[in-house]
Amino acid sequence: MAEQRMCKRCIMDTSDPEIIFDEQGVCNHCRQAMEQLQTPPACLTPVEKKKALSELVLKIKAAGKNRRYDCVIGLSGGIDSTYAAYYVKKLGLRPLAVHLDNGWDAELAVKNIENICRKLGIDLYTHVIDWEEFKDLQLSFLKASTPDSEVPSDHAIRAILYKACLKYQVKYILAGTNSATESILPRAWSRGHSDWRYINGVQKMYGRRALKTFPHYSQTDLMKYEQLYRIKWISILDYIDYQKTAAKQVIANELGWQDYGGKHHESVYTKFFQSYILPIKFGYDKRKAHLSSLICSGQISRQQALQEIKAALYSDRALEQGIDYVINKFGISRDEFQTIIAAPPKSYSDYPNSRGYEQSWYFKLVAKLARLLRFKAGVRR
Repeated sequence: MAEQRMCKRCIMDTSDPEIIFDEQGVCNHCRQAMEQLQTPPACLTPVEKKKALSELVLKIKAAGKNRRYDCVIGLSGGIDSTYAAYYVKKLGLRPLAVHLDNGWDAELAVKNIENICRKLGIDLYTHVIDWEEFKDLQLSFLKASTPDSEVPSDHAIRAILYKACLKYQVKYILAGTNSATESILPRAWSRGHSDWRYINGVQKMYGRRALKTFPHYSQTDLMKYEQLYRIKWISILDYIDYQKTAAKQVIANELGWQDYGGKHHESVYTKFFQSYILPIKFGYDKRKAHLSSLICSGQISRQQALQEIKAALYSDRALEQGIDYVINKFGISRDEFQTIIAAPPKSYSDYPNSRGYEQSWYFKLVAKLARLLRFKAGVRR
């Protein structure tokens, strides 16, 4: 087994099979993160950011004039989405908060979301997914043996955000995604978030149920949302100096928000998948990406990250409780679960997917049709 090598600047290492180091020992993730941080709006000066944000807010308000909402926000109850909700209201906008209840919300997450919406005066739409159908899909992804088991949730969240925009004639999705804390995520660690062909293909191969109610969108749908309906996805936190520690303090003081102890731990399944299945089955510790993003944005030192990564992901007792909870909720035995964990790892490329779709004649034809329809409808922006 080859010796593990770590980046000299961040803490990404050869647990990412696609990592590349330069002559100074700095990885490609660092370089790409710095490029992202040097791209507008993230790279703008405080004065330039304030001006760009003011202009953006005016556009959002104008587009939403005489409508119930002028933007849609996704709300998971995590730090980023909570602070985004807080800041969007601070800007004087009228958001609709959209939440996906996929059956795995931590009790604390439910409490946090209720507090956030009540204290900010934000309307909340919660899409409660068909549990039996979704459970079957999640099990299909586990059986597919890829590191992509969070793809179904991420895909469904984006689908309901777009559908909320269509329902309320909203043109802007203001997301908590940001360059400061999320600039690094290796492709090998998770792929296919927007690929319905991949998701449906895995389900057809391993599932027992047809996906009749699962919120989804195809590549063609995505193009229609963005090109025909002109729905814009804005990383609103890139327009401010977003500091994770300071943001956490603000939402705790202003909204009564309580910490989960880890990024994305507002979901019981996400916590378990990232803290146990990913490192045990694939050798991937997503804390390395999260902490490396913070190193690149100057929010923590490399030494701090190295110290934090030493902490155990689970205590022995908590791990056993986590395994019992997950397998009981899935309705599988411990033996079935261990068989899934022991299966050889596979990847997105091992299943039907939409790679190369944008170069296909079909995509180009639909794109041309969307432009024509937009022109006939008088849509210029």
